[in-house]
Amino acid sequence: MHMAEALVWLVDDDRGVRFVLAAALRDAGLAVTEFEDAESVLAALETQLPDLLFTDVRMAGQGGLKLLERLHAHHAQLPVIVMSAYTDVATTAAAYRHGAFDYLPKPFDLDQAVAAANRALAQRRSPAPAAAAAPPREPELIGRSAAMREVFRAIGRVAASGLNALITGETGSGKELVARALHTHSARALRPFVALNTAAIPSELLESELFGHEMGAFTGATRRHAGRFEQADGGTLFLDEIGDMPLLLQTRLLRVLAEGEFYRVGGRELIRADVRVIAATHQDLESKVARGEFRADLLHRLDVVRIHLPALRERREDIAVLAEHFLARAALELKVGAKRWSGKALAVLETLDWPGNVRQLENLCRRLAVMAPGREVRSEDLPFAQPSVVPQQPAWTQALRRWADAEFAAGRVGLHAAALAELERVLFDAALAAHGGHRQNAAEALGLGRNTLTRKLGSSRTRRR
Repeated sequence: MHMAEALVWLVDDDRGVRFVLAAALRDAGLAVTEFEDAESVLAALETQLPDLLFTDVRMAGQGGLKLLERLHAHHAQLPVIVMSAYTDVATTAAAYRHGAFDYLPKPFDLDQAVAAANRALAQRRSPAPAAAAAPPREPELIGRSAAMREVFRAIGRVAASGLNALITGETGSGKELVARALHTHSARALRPFVALNTAAIPSELLESELFGHEMGAFTGATRRHAGRFEQADGGTLFLDEIGDMPLLLQTRLLRVLAEGEFYRVGGRELIRADVRVIAATHQDLESKVARGEFRADLLHRLDVVRIHLPALRERREDIAVLAEHFLARAALELKVGAKRWSGKALAVLETLDWPGNVRQLENLCRRLAVMAPGREVRSEDLPFAQPSVVPQQPAWTQALRRWADAEFAAGRVGLHAAALAELERVLFDAALAAHGGHRQNAAEALGLGRNTLTRKLGSSRTRRR
């Protein structure tokens, strides 16, 4: 099909969006028909079928997801690109579950939209599998940042595929929530989701936890125990911190992934289990493979699809909405009065690096829900709730401030040059002392060239004389 022959239908109740996107698609050589609601599209489908449809999610009347569901049921070969300014896991997953070809979070680049149209027209897809009903409770993956939109988009695309997945990200960033979302929006949603943190189980017990054991298999095995693979049959097994799994168990896990069957510890009965495995790690598994600490073939089995979860400091625009959510939820769970954040307190939160990521922020909010006085959490409440989170000035800068205040109060001038000279003198003396007077090593430690250090030492001595 030549691009010039392709007919694109565009449905959005925002006239401005229709105008701009339609112009870009026409510039790309496509014939475009515009609609302002889903009902007019359904009426037009009685006499004509386009080659591609763009639809918004939230519109007056029937929404875009309902339209997509009907198109998927009656015109499964028609590629549909969904657009929405309200990007979240539930919406993106529903879009892909009902057969969306692609999902564009608003605002999007027009070149991106044209590229998506070209891809959709180039490859007509086969009907998607029937969607499974989702459990009522949604995992609390929250974020409006571009980085999290990409995570939501990846979850929506991968969830229904049934493929094994590897989730990477720092500790506390929410990797289990991603795994739960992948399960919730998959065809396995009504079957068990079973989680196991391999780093939290002693290595001698991990095999039994994974594969179960027979009565008498070892001391203390007083009854038969079903392992996590059996418990997750038909559903999803989430293996957190997979990088800490011992090599011997890695070999056994690889066999189970390859063959779908295993023996309990001390057992002779071959157990079969249909399990989707989602693994997670905060470690660099490729480096562990290079060091011989992780099996390359197991990594390939687990890493069919990879989803990277950004650290909280990499999506600072999400901190405020997360903090508000966690504070409100903590008040309900802990049965205390609701509190709100002051603007200044939220601004402080957004400047922090959060080494413990979302989990650290959630714990802070729980503490403040109980400990912060009054109905508003202020910036001055933060150090009392979690001193390690709020940056404290080093003692030397506090002393410097007191010195500067005193000098200005006495009417002194030229403080900048004097302070810099004193700072350099202290740093140079400390660096030389730490390196036994060796100027080259001292210069490297300071991040200076040797000649620069020698020149500055000479000038500082001249100033002191």
